[in-house]
Amino acid sequence: MLPAVLAARHPEPDLPQVAQAIRPAERSLLRFITCGSVDDGKSTLLGRLLWETGAVYEDQAEALARDSARFGTDGKNRDYALLVDGLSAEREQGITIDVAYRYFATPRRAFIAADTPGHEQYTRNMATGASTADVAILLVDARKGVLPQTRRHSSIVSLVGVKDIIVAINKMDLVGFDEAVFRRIEAEYRALAEQLGFRSIHVLPLVARDGDTLTRRSGRMPWYAGPTLLDLIETLEPVLPTDGRFFLPVQWVNRPDADFRGFSGTIASGQIRVGDPVTILPQGRASRIAEILTPEGTRSAAKAGEAVTVTLADETDVVRGDVITLGHRPGHTTGTLTARLLVLGERRLAPGDRMLIKLGCATVPARFEALAHELSVEDLSPRPAGHLAMNGIGKVVLRPEAPLFALPYEECRTLGSFLLIDPITHATLAMGVIDTVSGPSREASTRPGKPAPAVLPRFWPKSRVERTRLAVTTLAFALAGFLLTGTLAGALALAALDAIGRPLLHALQDRFWPAGERPASAPVPEPGLDGGGI
Repeated sequence: MLPAVLAARHPEPDLPQVAQAIRPAERSLLRFITCGSVDDGKSTLLGRLLWETGAVYEDQAEALARDSARFGTDGKNRDYALLVDGLSAEREQGITIDVAYRYFATPRRAFIAADTPGHEQYTRNMATGASTADVAILLVDARKGVLPQTRRHSSIVSLVGVKDIIVAINKMDLVGFDEAVFRRIEAEYRALAEQLGFRSIHVLPLVARDGDTLTRRSGRMPWYAGPTLLDLIETLEPVLPTDGRFFLPVQWVNRPDADFRGFSGTIASGQIRVGDPVTILPQGRASRIAEILTPEGTRSAAKAGEAVTVTLADETDVVRGDVITLGHRPGHTTGTLTARLLVLGERRLAPGDRMLIKLGCATVPARFEALAHELSVEDLSPRPAGHLAMNGIGKVVLRPEAPLFALPYEECRTLGSFLLIDPITHATLAMGVIDTVSGPSREASTRPGKPAPAVLPRFWPKSRVERTRLAVTTLAFALAGFLLTGTLAGALALAALDAIGRPLLHALQDRFWPAGERPASAPVPEPGLDGGGI
C-alpha cells in the first residue's frame, strides 16, 4: 500500500515493482553499514535506498522537499542524504557526524542500516556502527579512487569480524560512466583486500543520487551485468553465532528476594538445557542448570542470542563478569592476550601503560605489555612503532592483572572482543579483538626472536608516563634528602635509593608475585544493578 501511495504522489523517480508481501515473521534480518571516505555518498545512497524501497512516509517526503530547498546540495532536486542526516550540524555542513540507524524492509528481508561518518576525527563512531554489522557497503568516489580513509574503514570492518563487503563505486556519472575507471578501482581494491580476510567481495558501479544500480539495472552502464545493490543485500547470508560451546557471560546476579537467586545475561554461543552440567569460569566451580527463565516464561532450553536467567542446582558463588559454560572444565586464568587494537581516544597508548579491560561483562585491570606493530593506512602493511595514536590500528600484547576468561574472536565474538578504559577518567581508550590467548605463564618478552629476560622482566619503566613519574619522585626524594641532611651527598643518596630501589621492587614483584595473585592496582568500577538487557 505504501509504495503505491508514494508512486502516486511522487511519480518521479519511478519506484520499483514490489512482489507480493510475505509474513514479517518469515523475513530474515540483516544489519549493514555504509562506510567510506568523506563525501563519497554514503548518506545519499542510504537515503535513496529508503526512497526506492518505499520506506519514506508521506510526511517524511514533504519534509524532505522542504529541507532540500533549505539545506540541499543538489540544486532544486531532492537531497536524499537529508533522510539520514538529522543533526543540525550535519545539515549545515553537509557531512555525517554521528551514526544514524534506519529500519526498513522488503518482501524478502528486514534491514537495520547504520550510516557512519567518513571524517577521520569521527572514526570511533564508524567503528561503533561496524561492531554490530553483518555486511559493509563501502563507498568509493569514482573520481578519487581508494583513499586512506577507505583503507582504514576496510581494516576496521575486517577487524570487527564483518565477512562480506560490497564496494559501491559511486558517482560514475562524473567520470562519464567509463568502464575502464570502474575496472581500475575494482582491481586496486581487490588487491588491497586480499590481506583482510573477507569471505566475499562484491564490486558494483552506481550513481546513488539517481538510483542507478540501486534497485534496478542502469541503462547508462550497459557494460555492467552483475546484481544490483538491493539484490546483494537481500541474498547475502550473515555469519550466524557459532553453534559450538555454550557460553553465558553473567551480566546481573538477580536476587529479588531471599528465595530466588538467578544469573542473567545474553547467551554468547551454543545452547543449554535444564539439567546440563556447567562450570563457572574463571574459577572452575561445577554445578548444574536447575531452571531457565526468559521474558516469555520458563523454558527447557535456550540458544545463542537469547536473554535468559538461569538458576543452579546448588549454592554456587557466581558474580557479574563470570562465564557459565557447558560441561566440567578446569579453572582458567588468562596470562596474556594477543590482539588487534583500534585506538578511539586522544590519549596515546604505549607499552607499560595500565588501564582497565572490559571483556564480556567483566572489567579488570590490565597492562599494555608490548606493541608488535602498527598497521599503515597507506598499504595496510605492518610497520614498527613505539605507540598508537588516535585512529591507529596495531597488534598488541595485553596482560590482565586479575582472573579473566577470554577466547579468540574467531571462536566467540562476545568473549573475544573488548574495550580498554582509562582507570581514572573511565574514558574509552580503544577497542580490540583477540587473536590468541595464552595461559598464566610469566613469559615477559613478546618481541619475535628475543628471549624473555631471566630475572628482571621490567627493571626500567617502558612508558613515558612511568619514566616521568619516576623522575619527579626521584627529584622529590633528592630535595627531602637535602633538607634532612643539609648536604649534597645526602640528597644524592636518597635520590639514588628511590631511582634504583623502586624499579627493582617492581621487577621482583613481577617475577615472584604473579599479577593475577596480587591485589588490583587500578580501581574497578562497580556495575549498576539495573539488569540491562534482561
